[in-house]
Amino acid sequence: MDRPSEEKTMVQKHRSFTLAALAGLALGTLAFGTLAVRAEGPAAPQNNMEEPIPPRQSWSFAGPFGKFDQAQLQRGFEVYQKVCSACHSLKLVAFRDLGEPGGPEFSEAQIKTLAATYKVKDGPNDSGDMFERPGRPSDHFPSPFANEQAAAAALGTAPPDMSDLAKARSIPRPFPLFIFDLFTQYQEQGLDYIVGIMNGYTDPNDPKYNAYFPGHKIAMPKPLADGIVPYTDGTPQTVDQYSKDVAAFLFWAAEPKLDERKELGFHVILFLIVFAGLLYFTKKKIWSSVPH
Repeated sequence: MDRPSEEKTMVQKHRSFTLAALAGLALGTLAFGTLAVRAEGPAAPQNNMEEPIPPRQSWSFAGPFGKFDQAQLQRGFEVYQKVCSACHSLKLVAFRDLGEPGGPEFSEAQIKTLAATYKVKDGPNDSGDMFERPGRPSDHFPSPFANEQAAAAALGTAPPDMSDLAKARSIPRPFPLFIFDLFTQYQEQGLDYIVGIMNGYTDPNDPKYNAYFPGHKIAMPKPLADGIVPYTDGTPQTVDQYSKDVAAFLFWAAEPKLDERKELGFHVILFLIVFAGLLYFTKKKIWSSVPH
């Protein structure tokens, strides 16, 4: 086979490989989109008269470059501690987590003092008995009830644990909004839902009516009221502000490494951009002598 024929064959193979790679990329993108839609869940039929969707809120940590607001996380923890912790557990969060970078970042002394205010079940001791002791920074937040059965007996139904509540709850997004969410990296549906629930007690004649809860009948009585938690930084002491602060804290509890993950992702994207450029110029150099 002569030289021109060899070069022509190489060019054809190169083009075939390029087309196959593009086809694979397209199929991969389609598959990823399908999985994302399945993860998001099918869009529920919208019925504005029965189940209105809570309004979207603005969050400092939204988007690929957003970060947690430390002051908001501290206020949110205060709301959780003084209101929510009476019924809801936070069993996946340790006291010392409150001092980690990217979170509320309480001081070591504050964490030790906070942990000591809780009673933690420990043991067995030398006699084989379980006992209670003051909490330590390494302990996790103890549940307000001994078990789910005790919680259900006291409240009628066992309240959910709040450790991953902000990630477990979601709002169905109809087509094509959920596609836009893939590009905007919107993942705060659970927060919008929590804020909506906190502000959804709109019927003064029915304390268990909630505009944003499925079926509109909720077992939890209205937990928040204006001025119930004092803020010392001048932030408005309203139900709307309380709900946003505690929702932000719960999102941090569900994903405490969010800031770190976004920073790592940014570095990876920069590396991939540089790597793609090197591949392009390498390909251009190798195939520069081959006629196209």
